[in-house]
Amino acid sequence: MSGAMRLRHQLPVLTWLVVVWILLWGTLSWANLLSGLLVAVLVTNVLPLPAVMAGARLHPIALLAFAGYFLKDLVVSSAQVAWQAIRPGRMKQGAIIAVQLRTDSDLLLTLIAESLTLVPGSIVLDLDRPRRTLGIHLLLVEDEDDVESQRAGVFTMEERVVRAFGTREDIARLADDEPTAARPPEPGRPEVRR
Repeated sequence: MSGAMRLRHQLPVLTWLVVVWILLWGTLSWANLLSGLLVAVLVTNVLPLPAVMAGARLHPIALLAFAGYFLKDLVVSSAQVAWQAIRPGRMKQGAIIAVQLRTDSDLLLTLIAESLTLVPGSIVLDLDRPRRTLGIHLLLVEDEDDVESQRAGVFTMEERVVRAFGTREDIARLADDEPTAARPPEPGRPEVRR
């Protein structure tokens, strides 16, 4: 890879590392900026990560929509979990579900799993990569209809992430494939139960 191409791919990582460095110090100054840049260059050269080529495109309008819905989900879910923790009476039941996603990109699968885990009330327990299936623990479940509603919410999150970060092929796959429930597990593999 040429030097210019390598710098182009490392620039977002360098920028992010400098931003994190400045946030850790808590002050924007020339000293923090330059020392952050030095640390970022050292980290990326001493501990290089494999290059992630292609596989994602940034769609600004879809990214804003994703961010808005994500923040709304974060606030609503936080309020629900907080109320569940302090309200009198017993806890609602939880569930573990399997959801087979439509996307086949490692990067997008990771973004979807992280987005679901960051929202209180759900956590991704397992990612079966070959089958593109997430095992998800849901904290608050009323009944079967609520389980299916939350499964539909996973597909909605997948669509938002793919539209914000996916390639044309990834977005086209959303239209081609309808969301389906996960297939039964292969023999010898534990079953995910509700």
